[in-house]
Amino acid sequence: MDGIQGSPLDLLTARIGRRHYAPHIHDEYAIGVTVAGLETMRYRGEKIYSGAGSVVVVEPGEAHTGGPALPEGFAYRCLYPDAELLSAAMPARGGGGPARPHFREAIIDDRALGEALRLAHRALRLGEDPLEGESRLLSVLGTLVLRHAGQAPKTVPGGRRGDAGLIARAVTARLSDELVTPPTLAEVATDLELSRYQLLRAFRDVVGMPPYAWLAQYRVMRARTLLEAGHRPAEVAALVGFADQAHLTRWFRRVVGVTPGVYRNSVQDSMVRRIAS
Repeated sequence: MDGIQGSPLDLLTARIGRRHYAPHIHDEYAIGVTVAGLETMRYRGEKIYSGAGSVVVVEPGEAHTGGPALPEGFAYRCLYPDAELLSAAMPARGGGGPARPHFREAIIDDRALGEALRLAHRALRLGEDPLEGESRLLSVLGTLVLRHAGQAPKTVPGGRRGDAGLIARAVTARLSDELVTPPTLAEVATDLELSRYQLLRAFRDVVGMPPYAWLAQYRVMRARTLLEAGHRPAEVAALVGFADQAHLTRWFRRVVGVTPGVYRNSVQDSMVRRIAS
């Protein structure tokens, strides 16, 4: 959808029956509220649960899963603000700008905030009053940050984790630059003067998944932008490097929860509602 204060913002409304999301990451924050049922997630090495009314916060770059904890499934509303939009709500540090918010807990039991998030999501989705939608959103994000966030922990240079972080950043930069015709593991490892095993261990240690899975999910994120711009799924598949539309669809459903066609139609419907209003 259109941005808020110059920042892009995607919305998702979903009801999940039996399907479980594969491990995946987001470039933005994923902030949602469970509105029915019970969701289970694996996040930061732990299995956690979100019941109706709970707020769920997943930070950018954090690998996680998701799925129903009970046979009747669950429903949720989610929005995806970028770090800049959320950081603006953080108190400024001495001698510097606002820090990126860090949430130690992914599941936040704050029912009043959950309801406010649901209403903000509804106002943004309907698009009947843009001022109301923006006001509700910024109020929710501000309250979320002030009540529940701290500053992101600083990365300590050097050491195994630091080295692995440098390796992971080099690999993701290479893969994103060569999206359609990516290099082999051997080529990347050789350029970094590593063995393939060293590369895989370092990458998984930092990112939480192997390079091929990260690349597929990065392609999905690029595909979302193209679908929002009106491109057809078959065309998008070729532009982002998937073998065909079926390959795109499999990964898109695993990451976003719906097919590319459904996603494209929902975005277009939202645009029509905003124009009509």
